[in-house]
Amino acid sequence: MEAHNMGTKEEISTTKYLIHAQINANGIVEKPDVVGAIFGQTEGLLSNDLDLRELQKTGRIGRIKVNINSKAGRSKGEIVIPSSLDRVETAILAASLETINRVGPCEAYIQVNKVEDVRAVKRRKVVDRAKELYKGMMEEVTPESLKMIEEVKEAMRIHEITDFGHDKLPAGPNVASSDAILVVEGRADVLNLLRYGVKNAIAVEGVSVPKTVADLTKKKTVTAFLDGDRGGDLILKELLQVGELDYVTRAPRGKEVEDLTKDEVMVALRDKIPVEQIYHDMGIKLDKPEKKAADKTPDKIKLLKGILKDVEGSGNAEILDDALNILKEVKVESLYEELKSLQNEGAYAIVFDGVVSQRLIDIAKDKGVKQIVAVRMSEVVKKPSPLKIITGR
Repeated sequence: MEAHNMGTKEEISTTKYLIHAQINANGIVEKPDVVGAIFGQTEGLLSNDLDLRELQKTGRIGRIKVNINSKAGRSKGEIVIPSSLDRVETAILAASLETINRVGPCEAYIQVNKVEDVRAVKRRKVVDRAKELYKGMMEEVTPESLKMIEEVKEAMRIHEITDFGHDKLPAGPNVASSDAILVVEGRADVLNLLRYGVKNAIAVEGVSVPKTVADLTKKKTVTAFLDGDRGGDLILKELLQVGELDYVTRAPRGKEVEDLTKDEVMVALRDKIPVEQIYHDMGIKLDKPEKKAADKTPDKIKLLKGILKDVEGSGNAEILDDALNILKEVKVESLYEELKSLQNEGAYAIVFDGVVSQRLIDIAKDKGVKQIVAVRMSEVVKKPSPLKIITGR
């Protein structure tokens, strides 16, 4: 029994092809008759190298399997021959079966249906099983990995929050250098915006607007991003009195900025309205002084290069608005498709861990992008004049 099992294992492991043939006989025949006819009628037909008996002795073909049934004086069945020969030799051996015209005393004919590549079947099984295993890994492992990544990112964003000005107000790291800022209510709002890549928010920390914020509104383009409740209404009235706002946007009614999702934040920033409209709706005539152009001149190149340092080595790309807030963060290999899908979202700059190509320049120009910042640039045939390209090398 042990020797039989070993032989079976060896046959399975070395088989390359399976010859599948159909047999029809005009009479009642049994398995030994069919096997005998195969050995007897192919003997001497081919060279000694392809003699079935010798091939079976050396293990180059396996045990011939016959499944035959008799009905109404006729027999019909299937023959399967395992082969470890090469493709050509197996095909010759298969063709030789069709020369058999008798089984025992009965007329018979054999037709080869197919020669099956066992390794191809195994490869398909391997691929299918690999897909199942990978799917299981994605379901079980990836959420945990993503959770860990998000926890690390969250810790980094909390670390990014700064104390700004004499009043030590909670603020994002880009408030001092950016020409455009967001004014929000509290520290939690700043943290939530940092979570989504918005780094130019500063909090008033209460209904009363600090002098630090009032002074900033005279130098920068300011958007008030306030809660959709009575507290937000009160802060807006105070800002309109002591500051110089440019735009206003609100969280959905009954919601706070600190609780908004990324999509809700981006929609709110996209749908900001000019402060002139607020005054108009309130029936107030606006006599708004011009802000100093020199004070609003941004050092955006320096900021963009700083962002490049953050993304370098990550394989990521960031699509930014004119205040350098992140509109989208994607993998570099998905950048082209993401750019193509942009729909009037105010894309100002692209910062990515890669090489600037002509194709990227053409797409960016069509989408109104003003700056491309990357590790380096390949040979570019034409560089549109409105578009600036900054490289780290």
